[in-house]
Amino acid sequence: MSHNPVMPTDVSDRLGVFDRFAESASRLASRAWFFCFCVLLVLLWAPSILLIRNIDTWQLIINTLTTIVTFLMVALLQNSQMRADQAVQHKLNAIADALADLMFEHDATRDAQELRAAVGLETKESTSDNSKDEFDSASS
Repeated sequence: MSHNPVMPTDVSDRLGVFDRFAESASRLASRAWFFCFCVLLVLLWAPSILLIRNIDTWQLIINTLTTIVTFLMVALLQNSQMRADQAVQHKLNAIADALADLMFEHDATRDAQELRAAVGLETKESTSDNSKDEFDSASS
């Protein structure tokens, strides 16, 4: 196990298949139209009691569907949150390393590069397309 902190320049821009899928699903599930679609499904399910006639089966349908969707969404959201947490940790590592080196007047050129890379790290690891835009607007 390495004791050196992972620096922003060590982070790859490439995401795995599951990470790309989680990013796409997160983007999809965060849209207003997706919420409306979910509400529409519930509204279509509610009168289905007239067709099914058995209240236990009727309730089992919605309970099963919501449990499966919730289970899958938790896995996807956990992936997104873990990558966001890692991005923050890499930024903190870069800042701490640069500050420690600056205190002891070591080579500040590499530290400055790491700090610049840390500022844009959310574009490498975030699941949000607008994380860079949020940072740009916050820093203006």
